[in-house]
Amino acid sequence: MNVFLIGYRGCGKTTVARHLAARLGWPWVDADEALETRAGKSIKQIFADDGEGAFRDLESAIVAELAEGDQQVVSLGGGAVLRAENRAALQGRGFVVWLQALPESLAARIAADATTAQRRPNLTSQGGIDEIRTLLDKRAPLYEELADLTVDTDRLSPEGVAERIAADMQERKLV
Repeated sequence: MNVFLIGYRGCGKTTVARHLAARLGWPWVDADEALETRAGKSIKQIFADDGEGAFRDLESAIVAELAEGDQQVVSLGGGAVLRAENRAALQGRGFVVWLQALPESLAARIAADATTAQRRPNLTSQGGIDEIRTLLDKRAPLYEELADLTVDTDRLSPEGVAERIAADMQERKLV
């Protein structure tokens, strides 16, 4: 049993993963950090040097490896759900939680994170809130299809989100 946190960049996956892992007594892994460590460069640099296809290939390898783990909380990259092979790797390997937020909240959180611009590329020519809306329109059905639980992060602190997930897991007798 693993917990996989999915959702758009800025929804709080990494922060919630740390809190949830502490509550469960499990380790946590940030898939994007694992990917950057393996590549030896930032996601932004991977996109610049090798293109999105190479990034997605490496992301798929990381997702497959993490899905084979047990009793860990995994924060996945926002676009990890785009490939069917990634979605298939997660199904049956853990509890998938979609962390949801309004586009305006996501834009504000992304803008407030000083490391985002250094480590993450824009994924469309639009950038900003227009990019968020465009990509959410594409990704939301995939997040929804995969999620065992959806939590609105606009209304809860990261600790509150972790509590909500842990309580739901206890109700389902997953822990």
